[in-house]
Formats: sequence, C-alpha cells, structure tokens
Amino acid sequence: MSAIELKQAKLAQLPADVAVPAYVRETLVPSIVHIGVGGFFRAHQAVYLDDLLALPGNVEWGYCGVGLLAIDAAMRDAMRSQDGLYTVVERSAAGDSARIIGCVGEYLYALDDPQAVLEKLADPGTRIVALTITEGGYYVNQGTGEFDAAHPDIVHELAHPESPRCSFGYLAAALALRRERGLAPFTIMSCDNLQNNGDVTRKMLLAFLALRDLELARWLATDGSFPNSMVDRITPATTDEHRALVRDSFGIIDAWPVVCEPFRQWVIEDEFPQGRPAWEKVGAQMTHDVLPYEKMKLRLLNASHQALCYIGMQLGYTFAHEAMGDPGIRALVRRMMDDEVTPLLDEVEGIDLARYKDTLIERFSNPAVRDQLARIGTEGSARIPKFVLPSVREALAQGGAIKLLAFTVACWFRYLEGHDEAGRDMPLNDPYAVRLRALALQGGADAAALLSLRELFGDLSDTPAFAQAVAQALASLYGLGARGALEQIVA
Repeated sequence: MSAIELKQAKLAQLPADVAVPAYVRETLVPSIVHIGVGGFFRAHQAVYLDDLLALPGNVEWGYCGVGLLAIDAAMRDAMRSQDGLYTVVERSAAGDSARIIGCVGEYLYALDDPQAVLEKLADPGTRIVALTITEGGYYVNQGTGEFDAAHPDIVHELAHPESPRCSFGYLAAALALRRERGLAPFTIMSCDNLQNNGDVTRKMLLAFLALRDLELARWLATDGSFPNSMVDRITPATTDEHRALVRDSFGIIDAWPVVCEPFRQWVIEDEFPQGRPAWEKVGAQMTHDVLPYEKMKLRLLNASHQALCYIGMQLGYTFAHEAMGDPGIRALVRRMMDDEVTPLLDEVEGIDLARYKDTLIERFSNPAVRDQLARIGTEGSARIPKFVLPSVREALAQGGAIKLLAFTVACWFRYLEGHDEAGRDMPLNDPYAVRLRALALQGGADAAALLSLRELFGDLSDTPAFAQAVAQALASLYGLGARGALEQIVA
C-alpha cells in the first residue's frame, strides 16, 4: 500500500496501529497561544493536551501556534499543508509507536501578518501564552543575571515599538492592546529550560516594559501571572531519516514529524488566574513549588548533556548514545552527577535521586532516539551559564569539588575552535558564534580570552579556583588531545 499524505480528510485511511485524535478538532477553542512551535513543544506540551482532549469536557482548550522568525516559514508550510496535524514517533529498544497529534488548530506566521498575531494575543479568548523560545530568548545578561537592554533585538523593539519582531516585542504590544481594551493580561508560561523560568520571564519582561511603557509594566506586575514549570523529554531535531521512518514504517507522508523518547515529565506551578487545562489528569504534576524538581533536572540532565556533547563531538561521535557507549564519557557523566552535583541538591518529594540518575544514563544511551550531539550543543553561551555554572558557584561556596564541571566548560571552549582532532567541522549554532569563535582561536590553549567574557561568567572570571581548573583542563585538551584529557580527568 502506498503512503498516505497526512491531512484531516485522510485520517480514517491511516494504518490501524497509528493512533489518531479521539476528539472533534473543529470544536476546539484555541485559547492557548504557543510561541515557538518546534520539536520539543510538539513532542511534549502538545502531547499532554492531546491526551487531555481525548477525555470528555475539555474542548475549551486548544493551541494556536505562532512563528516569529524567518526560519519558522518551513513549519508554517508544513502545518498548513497538513491541517495542523503531525506525527509523533516514540522510539525505544522495545520498538517504535506512532500517533497523530491534532490539538494545534491554528498556526500564525508573524512575517506574513504581524497584525493577525497581535490580534490573536489580544483576543479575549486567549487565556494562556506559552513559550519555547530557547534559553537565549529571555535576554538575560548571564554574568549579572539582569536584563540585557543592549541586545540588538531589544534595541530594535525600543526604537520601533509599533513594529515588533521578537517575542518580548509582541508580548508588549499585545498586552498594551489588552490593557486599552479593559482585558486582564493572559497568563505567560515559559516552557524553556531555565531555573525559575516563570520568575525569569517575569523579571526580564517587566524590565523590558519599564523601558518601553512604565505604566504597562506596573499593570502587568500587579495583574500578571508567570507560573514556573519544569519540562523534560529528549527530542532530537527532525531529519530526513525521520521522515523516511514515518513513511516506510507507518505509511504516512509527513513533512515535519517529531521523534522522541517514551519518557516525559512536566511539573507546573498552579498559578493560572484565567484558568487552565486539567493537565494533572494526563500525568502532569501541579505543585506550588517547582524549584526542587527544576533544579534537579537542570543540574543533572541538562548539565550532563553539556558534559557529554562537546567531548563527544571532539572524539568524532555524532549521537548521544554513541558518546555514552564510550567508557570515558560514561564515567565523566556519572561521576559529575554523583560527586559534584548531587551534594548540592535538596531532597525532592517522590524522587529517588539514585534511581533518577540511573534513568538518565539509560535515556542518554537509548540507541533508538539517535539524539544529535550538535543539537545538544547549540547555544552553549546560554546553556553553560544556566546548567553548569550554578553548580560551580554553589560548590565553590560549600568547598565542594568542581574538577569535572570545569572540564565540561573547557570542552566547550575547545569545541568553539571549530574542528575536531581529525579536522572535521563541529557546527557552531550560537547567537554569539562570531565572537566566541574569534576568542577561541585567539586564546587557543589559554583559557583567559574566553574566561574574560563577564556577560557569561560574571565574577567567576576572577575566582582563582575556577579559572585555574578550566585553564588546566583546556591545556590538557590541547596538549594531550581529547582522548588523553578525558582519560586523565576520569582516572
């Protein structure tokens, strides 16, 4: 049988082993606007809502996706050509399973019609605006923790408030419209990997609004809500290999499927004055204190991802499971979690930390997911300060060990040079790529040039214990090579 093009009218023709939406999509109310419709959102938050919509009485909740960037044009085309439908494939050693997600009933592309995006955000029916805009999308000066008003996006928004381009610009313009129209602000929910992501969103957005419209900032500070959340599901970037898998294994022609691991977790602070979906009915955990879960996940999972990806690429690996098959990298990850990060963590209700770490090793090693190291290593200028450096700071304050954490930073420095030891390119996807590459080439085996970036390292640049540990590790990477440095550090 030939493969079937994914569309609403053809759902009944799909193979019986492919689950399809168990609700009438036309009845959904798109009361949640999601900015940043990428692979993670489609494999995580959208799956939770799709599960909920299969239960009766939840049609008041649906998604309207929004793309703000030029690169979102491809997602626009895929979503519109497929009536907002797409395939999620869960991959494990036990096999693959596929389902069709239908909760994204509408997709708006800001570069086509910015006014349509603003009106959707300002619509009285919009109750939640959710964000997956990457760690770098919140305009945080990593060195100080304050708002980066000098960022080019922000400079543009302040000079041209009537022509927004970034998420903060659109949020500001839409909130101004709601205030003028006597509407309450929508709840703003970050779903990005930031500790205290709701608090960070609140702080940065209010700082931006204070420069743009002080009265609007005061209104949002009083009436707005920014729930914290912790999200978790390993989701590699979609490739042509994934499209072929969906076509050949499940008989579906899908322009942009998403592949992920079976595991997923979502912990949400229950602060939604405009109402919310009953996510707890489908496995999400509603709480009034997300921080312990968030800290555990960011410091263990996300920091370990940083530890394995940069050294992995230098050793010529492409995928996470390949890197985890290397005894040295596996030891690096496990020892960093056990010896340097775990002593900094509080007890987390309902979580056995030893078992949690075992599960992380299993997840990283899942050969079916084929998670790209290049994906994990994107935006290191945002991820290293958020996932690795907080543990460094706490460990130094407590007199703890930082050797492996510092080695992870040094591996990032070495990666920034651009080539592995065989001369192969290591792709650098980072908003500060040009500056980082220049400093890496200038400094070489001397870490001082990159450590001088105070907007990333703050006072750690002047902390001898940290600076010396990174300098020694980087010198060993250049002097002994990646394999020799790794063997030395885990010996």
